[in-house]
Amino acid sequence: MEPILKITDLRVEYRSREDADAGVKVAVNGLNLAVRRGEVFGFLGPNGAGKTTTMNVLLGFVSATGGSAELFGVNVREPIARQRIGYLPELTYYYKFLTAEELLRFYGKIFGIASAELEKRIDHVLGLVELEHARKRLIRTYSKGMQQRVGLAQALINDPDLLILDEPTSGLDPLGRMKVREIIQRLRDAGKTVFFSSHELGEVETVCDRVGILHEGRLQVEGRVSDLTARYHTNLEQLFLQIIGYRPNPPTTATCA
Repeated sequence: MEPILKITDLRVEYRSREDADAGVKVAVNGLNLAVRRGEVFGFLGPNGAGKTTTMNVLLGFVSATGGSAELFGVNVREPIARQRIGYLPELTYYYKFLTAEELLRFYGKIFGIASAELEKRIDHVLGLVELEHARKRLIRTYSKGMQQRVGLAQALINDPDLLILDEPTSGLDPLGRMKVREIIQRLRDAGKTVFFSSHELGEVETVCDRVGILHEGRLQVEGRVSDLTARYHTNLEQLFLQIIGYRPNPPTTATCA
């Protein structure tokens, strides 16, 4: 099966704005990755590993220094490549004086969705993210978890084939994380492709078909969670810590004077 998302030898460099003498920083270094239709792919790594930079290349926000990235067989530099994707950033901000259905109507009109079809989509996505009961409430009255779910609804309003989610469970309590996890599972059941970054390894292990672990701009391992844990004889959390070079400090023994 042809990949829906394909990254080949991707390299991204940038210079520090604060320190002109700092030289070039390599954010992504020779990344190769492919995600197939209908997969849920977990893109893992510590802060500064290059995850968000990679996503920004896919979204057309950042230009690659070298290599290429394609969506649906089209180079991401072409605007048409992004017409079939939905995106949820890590830090969302919506007009909190709007209700959920007003927000979705606003984004639907940006996509040029006809009014009759748009109302059907609003009903569908609000049902999917379990916000029908709060559709007429102002977003400023929503909890953090509800705001995250309305963000997912926004990412789905154009009925995308691929969803790119940057830390979708960031800052959520256990119930909020569970609800987002359930939504991702429903999307997979509906045949959608989901590419998301996360620090919540338990969530990743539960919902992902495959994962990749990025460290210092390089893809260190990639594969099914069960295959990786069998190959390295450890669980996903320990494998992640090994790859990033984490070494716990030995316990200290308190002494009494």
